[in-house]
Amino acid sequence: MPEWLNKWNTRLARWLWWVVLVGIVASLPVMYARVQTESSANQVAIAMDYRDLLQVGASQTNPQAFVQEQLKRLKDAGVNSMIVFEGTLEELAWAGEVAVYNASQAALLEQRVADPGDNRTYVLFTNPEHEKQLRPVIDWAFRNHGADVTDWSFKGRSGVILGLGYDDAMIRPMQPNPAAMQELKEQGFLIIPRLSDRFDPLDTVELDKWLRSFQELGVKQIVFDGEAVTGFEEGPQGVAAFAQLLNKHNIGIGIFENLKVPQKGIDRLANLLDYNAVRAHPVGDAEIMTIRKEQLADRLVLAVKDRNIRILYLNAMTVRDVSKGQVVHPLDTIVYVLQGEGDTRGVTAELADFGFTPGAPQAFQPHHAPYELLLRGLTALGAIALIALAFGLFVPSLLAPAFVLGAIGGAGLYVLNSTLMIQMLALLAAIAAPTASVVLLIKRLRELREGAGDQPISASKRLGGAVILFIRTTVLSLAAIPLVVALLNHISYSLVLQQFRGVSLLHAAPIGLVALYVFLYGSGNTVVGNARRILAMPLTVLWIVALGVLGAAGMYYMTRTGNAGSVSGLELKFRALLENTFGVRPRTKEAFLGHPLFLAGIFLALRYRWAMVLLIAGTIAQLSMVDTFAHIHTPLVLSIIRVLLGLGIGALIGLGIIAVWQIGEGVRNRWVRRQV
Repeated sequence: MPEWLNKWNTRLARWLWWVVLVGIVASLPVMYARVQTESSANQVAIAMDYRDLLQVGASQTNPQAFVQEQLKRLKDAGVNSMIVFEGTLEELAWAGEVAVYNASQAALLEQRVADPGDNRTYVLFTNPEHEKQLRPVIDWAFRNHGADVTDWSFKGRSGVILGLGYDDAMIRPMQPNPAAMQELKEQGFLIIPRLSDRFDPLDTVELDKWLRSFQELGVKQIVFDGEAVTGFEEGPQGVAAFAQLLNKHNIGIGIFENLKVPQKGIDRLANLLDYNAVRAHPVGDAEIMTIRKEQLADRLVLAVKDRNIRILYLNAMTVRDVSKGQVVHPLDTIVYVLQGEGDTRGVTAELADFGFTPGAPQAFQPHHAPYELLLRGLTALGAIALIALAFGLFVPSLLAPAFVLGAIGGAGLYVLNSTLMIQMLALLAAIAAPTASVVLLIKRLRELREGAGDQPISASKRLGGAVILFIRTTVLSLAAIPLVVALLNHISYSLVLQQFRGVSLLHAAPIGLVALYVFLYGSGNTVVGNARRILAMPLTVLWIVALGVLGAAGMYYMTRTGNAGSVSGLELKFRALLENTFGVRPRTKEAFLGHPLFLAGIFLALRYRWAMVLLIAGTIAQLSMVDTFAHIHTPLVLSIIRVLLGLGIGALIGLGIIAVWQIGEGVRNRWVRRQV
């Protein structure tokens, strides 16, 4: 590179760092607005599946008495909400509201011979007090499903005959049981209806009646049953019509996390509701029977505290326990986990310690910084400058074109697809900061070693220099955090309707780029020359084994990235220990791997060239700090605490490693002198 171009690029790089700083300063008010948003709704619904409760009750001697007893126990333990599904004849039978017979059973009941051509379903109302509420519900539902509905009675009990087979009729959906919802409200429970998209066609007039009755019961949210939101099968106009009804009655929605596939139409519906939505965490029927009580308690608390969950959705089921020789259910486990016992604190008490109160969950109220659009524009410019600077460390002659093309391309992409542009910019900035910080560290270490010449740097100077360089590098890596947070500051990210894209790339690219710089740049040779030298090296068995180990470690590392990473039982216990000790769990790969290796690596690299390998491994912690803030559904303050804890613990462990190394090195040197 010509000397004049080198000087010009150096001067430009200084100016671009100022642009990055302006972007960081501009992002701070946006970050504060996000903190205000996240603190705007702290009420949590601990909800029980009412249908499951009825199903468990159906296995008891006196189902109605059992259900009432369990409702009181659950309420005392902290359950403040009931999830009420769309009704079915099966559920009404469990609740003791109706008796349902097939044609043969009805014939026996009436002491007559069954008609071979009769496959209808016969329904008797067993609770006269609720018949006036339930009869029109059943009548409308089955007529909507295309079945004939005719009156029927037996020994003074009124009923209906449905023109559907027994098995089919038992599961056809209808309006959630209005009598049950009214009773639950009178007992002090919040009602969260769970609707489906199983009615064809969508009857907006009838839905309006449902939602009006929900509003009168104080319903604030509904959740969805099945693969899609109500109205999805009708197309965009169906979702829009349903959203209009929800807005009319001031009812929001709950969005389930951890589904294999998000419910269809949920993102569009949330947008049409102006994000009047909260996140819900379900604990399924099967897992609640097998999960340990302590693990369930930790899971529920972390869901609210760490992931902005505002509806905890508990399920129950009956299971035949062959070893006990009886039918068992998890209601005792749920009461224990929520209420605690003896010295064991329950979930409700722990949530209260973190400032969460039981009640009707409310959607976050988005806060915005003054002139936020301008501030985010400056943030985007700072991110582009940071990306260009990282690129310029590898190809210095293209620093200016990289920045100019980045700015022009970013503006063009924003016009075409603003969401894609912002997500791409956030990802590249997240990669650029830890990459640039470690590469600049490596350059500085090489300069210090060359400056020292043949005279090794003393241990005390290396320790002081290592601490300073560790802090400087960490601060530079953290520069991406306010940029990423400000770029992705939208409620749709907090609700995980949109997500930070490219997590796997973020975990791999900085490590790969740093390794590339260590092996191909410097050493008094060109990049091409270094590459040729490495490729010309003989391939020994030791190298093959080393590459195999490195590949296996890389595969394991990549399986641990993202939300779907696998975790062993032992690590779960260790995580719980950290959570209980600090209140906020630092990330293991930062506190116990990356930061210690990085600090010790800087100390050793000031004397030994081979120690650069430790810096490559330690890059894990630098990128992980940025990745922590890419989890937008985690409260910002909690992420800050998590990163600071990781830095503190990691630095202490790193200093311990340095101390052990120095002691070992001193022992070895004394042994060598004695041999001589």
